[in-house]
Amino acid sequence: MSVFNHIGQFFLLLRAAFRRPEQWRLFLRLTLLEIDKIGVQSVGIVALLSLFMGAVICIQTAAQIESGWIPVYTVGYTVRQTMILEFSPTIIPVIMAGKVGSNIASEIGTMRITEQIDALDIMGVNSAGYLILPKIVAAVFIFPFLIIGSMFLGIAAGGMIGELSNIIPLADYEVGIQFDFRPFQVAYALIKTVVFAFIIVSVSAYCGYYTRGGALEVGHSSTQAVVYSIVLIMVSNLLITQLLLI
Repeated sequence: MSVFNHIGQFFLLLRAAFRRPEQWRLFLRLTLLEIDKIGVQSVGIVALLSLFMGAVICIQTAAQIESGWIPVYTVGYTVRQTMILEFSPTIIPVIMAGKVGSNIASEIGTMRITEQIDALDIMGVNSAGYLILPKIVAAVFIFPFLIIGSMFLGIAAGGMIGELSNIIPLADYEVGIQFDFRPFQVAYALIKTVVFAFIIVSVSAYCGYYTRGGALEVGHSSTQAVVYSIVLIMVSNLLITQLLLI
């Protein structure tokens, strides 16, 4: 199948998914379940990665400015900028593409090969809306909270490791994280996060929804979902950064 066929089929699936839900109460219940699966169950890995990355950035930056020519508060500034601009809003979604995206693709792909989706269609249920829309809404809603938490934990971990290791006094670190702070940078990060959340769920759902074959093909769809999501995240990251920061 050509790239253009995939693109057309993808947007047709989205059009079907974004139809008005027939039962709002059921839609809300499914969305809450997806918030738990996509967001709440990912808090641990997001927190762990953010804590260690903030600490590592602090140590690496301090090691590079030992000459004394660069102000020590640069450590706090660098940790803040790295966490807000790139690690939390970009690297965390890439990791989530592996965790959440593969799970979505395998879940929907399994339903496809076991003919559960066909059964929904026969009963007159909009299978795309039933299976995909709650996941998209849940991801777009919960991802920004995960990313904000990641930013906070990474910056806090940098200050903690700097104080405990005598790399940088906490007062100087605080000066660095406050220096030349621009609130728009947080808004930019959250805009990226919402776009990436949509990409991860929609692309993964597409790969799973059109799975054909057996268990081997489900695994192949999961791999495709992760690869395509990461590629689109990288391309979107470049475009959004070009549009919003330049």
